Amino acid sequence: MTPKVLNIVTGINRISVPTSGSLIFVNDLYGAMPDIHTTFLGRTPVDQAWKAAFDHLITLSTTKRPQGPDFDRYVDELTREVGSLIEQIQPDAIHAQYLGFALSLAFTRTAGTIPIIAIAHGPDVMVAERSAAEREVMIEVAAASAAIVTPTAVLANRIDRLTGRRFTDRLTVIPWGIRLTDARVRDQPPTGTGPLSLVHAGRLDDNKSTITAVEALALTDQPHHLTVIGKGPLREHLEQRALELGLRDRVDFDPFLPRAELWRRLPNFDAFVFTTRGLEAFGLVLIEAQAHGLPVAYSDLPGVSEILGSGGVPYTPGDPHSLAVALDEMGRDFHRRKALTKAALNNARRYNITTTGRQLRELTLRVTSSTSSSSRTRPSSSPPAERPATSSPPPGSRSSPTSAPTTSAPSDEPDQAPTPTPGNATRTSSPAPRSPTSKPPAGTAPSPAPCPAARGCPAHTPVTRPGSSCTLRHPGAGTG
Repeated sequence: MTPKVLNIVTGINRISVPTSGSLIFVNDLYGAMPDIHTTFLGRTPVDQAWKAAFDHLITLSTTKRPQGPDFDRYVDELTREVGSLIEQIQPDAIHAQYLGFALSLAFTRTAGTIPIIAIAHGPDVMVAERSAAEREVMIEVAAASAAIVTPTAVLANRIDRLTGRRFTDRLTVIPWGIRLTDARVRDQPPTGTGPLSLVHAGRLDDNKSTITAVEALALTDQPHHLTVIGKGPLREHLEQRALELGLRDRVDFDPFLPRAELWRRLPNFDAFVFTTRGLEAFGLVLIEAQAHGLPVAYSDLPGVSEILGSGGVPYTPGDPHSLAVALDEMGRDFHRRKALTKAALNNARRYNITTTGRQLRELTLRVTSSTSSSSRTRPSSSPPAERPATSSPPPGSRSSPTSAPTTSAPSDEPDQAPTPTPGNATRTSSPAPRSPTSKPPAGTAPSPAPCPAARGCPAHTPVTRPGSSCTLRHPGAGTG
């Protein structure tokens, strides 16, 4: 029996170039789902090799105004553009990358009866924790989504708390993955004890806390060598700090590398150093390192040990002394490092991108099937039943979001609502905040009005919500 081909619209409102973990991940993800026809909405410039994973790539033309008093007008303009595309494409479902930001809002306000699956990436959660305006955006997107996908239970629980535990039954954990078939391990693993050749790769910003690795090197008993790969606002500060600590010959700084080049170099190192001290959605680079045979010295953040299994050595986040001790212990004990390498390789096999793609496709099929069934059985003369915002989730689900079954990684930032300033708790040009189930004030939404009815939870009894009639969804599937 030929599998059903799903017509999906998704996108990230950034340049369509693999310069961040999210853009690399979505490219791998949709490339791993051959039974899905994907239309991706992005921005110019477009990397021609990168876009090959999608059946169609459409560049958005609305001028980006991601922050400031013009944000709401910008979202309205983007919504009109996206609404026109949705009406033409008529997808079976929308995958909203990020549980917030402008493009997800545009999807939310134009979807009509087309089901939305929101996919959290981490930055969306970080800004929602800092800003009431961003939390409002997150709640609006969550309320319109049939399912909310996160890569870890830790991230799901943070979203659950931020949204007042109103959407617990929609949270689904699907671990991220990488293209394991492309990973290579060095032919001859290093032998003996002594200084380690260490590597750190990622964006050089405050949250990634690369400074922890640089300062730890000045505290180690052994003269380990560190290579830092990446770019970011703290690059010059890190280089200056290395000089101040007398580490000129022990720390190298290399620019951001395309993934193929990074993967080619990874097997040349002894261990990977992970230094993030705040929120990390998943940390794909951890699995990339393990897949190339590198044990990981990692900041012991919630959930990271579950991702890494026994193929890593924890230390206290943001503590250079704690990291120095972990590195020296790894350097002195060759047998332990050999065991860590074996455990790292075994653990990485759990995170194949084909498994991630299969689980997301299965979730999408359940959601679209539930929506179609709900649309067929609901009497047209009766409004859908309202789902109370304060209703309790099924027993046991509050602390344990639905987990999908499992088997044995720029210059342009995502759009954000402006951060409130003292005396201005909401966006300066924003209409009064509305609840997820209330109708938008006149003039604030494009025509036709969004209709969030008939979106069911894939794992529970279908849930319907009141909404305006929708003229976007027409019989028959269109082409992308």
